Amino acid sequence: MGILAWIVVGLIAGWLASRVMKGRGSGLVGDLVLGVVGALLGGLIASTLLNMPNPVNGINVPSILVAFLGAVILIAILRAVSGRRRLF
Repeated sequence: MGILAWIVVGLIAGWLASRVMKGRGSGLVGDLVLGVVGALLGGLIASTLLNMPNPVNGINVPSILVAFLGAVILIAILRAVSGRRRLF
């Protein structure tokens, strides 16, 4: 997947995850980073647990869904680790 596709999928997934998790938002760059890292995490989880060969493979609904779920998991982990401070 090209860098532009990673950026688009990451931006969409990060924005959706920050809205669903009712965070204060982290801006355009923060949502982008959150989405790209979420795509990596979601892709790792989907490939190991669900045996999907290439879960994030372009700008399409399944890729955005995998990245979104990874970003939601990432936000939950960050909130659990941070304690009282609210991240994302």
